[in-house]
Amino acid sequence: MNHTRSIIHLLFWIALVLMARVSAAQAGAPLDSTTAGTSLLAEPRYPKGGWGLDVLISTDGFGFGTYYRKEFSPVIAGVLSLSVSESKDPREMDQVDPYTGVTYTPGKLNRFMVIPLMVGMQYRLFSDEIMDSFRPYVNAAVGPTMIYVMPYTDVVTDSTGIVSASQVEFFTAIGRGHPEYTFGGYIGLGANFGSESAGAFGINFRYYFTYLYSGGIPSLFNTSSGEVTSTKSDFGGFFITLNLSLGG
Repeated sequence: MNHTRSIIHLLFWIALVLMARVSAAQAGAPLDSTTAGTSLLAEPRYPKGGWGLDVLISTDGFGFGTYYRKEFSPVIAGVLSLSVSESKDPREMDQVDPYTGVTYTPGKLNRFMVIPLMVGMQYRLFSDEIMDSFRPYVNAAVGPTMIYVMPYTDVVTDSTGIVSASQVEFFTAIGRGHPEYTFGGYIGLGANFGSESAGAFGINFRYYFTYLYSGGIPSLFNTSSGEVTSTKSDFGGFFITLNLSLGG
């Protein structure tokens, strides 16, 4: 199992380096002399591509990301994406302190940040029947995924069996976190609106498959005994993703 985790770890960072190289190549690409001075209304040549931003919304909270999209034909495009979003144990129950108004989650042991690096394809639907300003599509992607685990609560049990718990501040927790690696993917249905050259807006409904095969991570504990009561291994789920193309 440790060997598998090491391979996924390596794949994650290799993919991240490749994404950085694509960005550098895109930024430094010279202007094609055969197309210089042509009209902006001319028929585009393939492949063409550009960067964009994602906002992810789920029942666990919000996330954000970036993507690079390369069109290979009027109906097929490849997408490389990197995002960060929060994941929670479904048994968590948020409460509000009546004296301070601060929201807290009793029994929560760890925070989870899900960071997938995905390579996928988009296939445009009804390209001959629907106007170009509305472009529905189906998509799917796979890739390595990092689960960054951060402490939410420090739990201490003294020699008499008394349990004390203190919440860990978010930025302190980041420095005390550690990564776990797995492999995941998603399938989706979405649509883009407007002109790509002007910065198109889109929406994508996705279901992520993100399972930690190395075993569950402690997520909840008993506030009386300090014992772990729940672990989490499934970090997937349904997401609404808002896309903003920055042009090609």
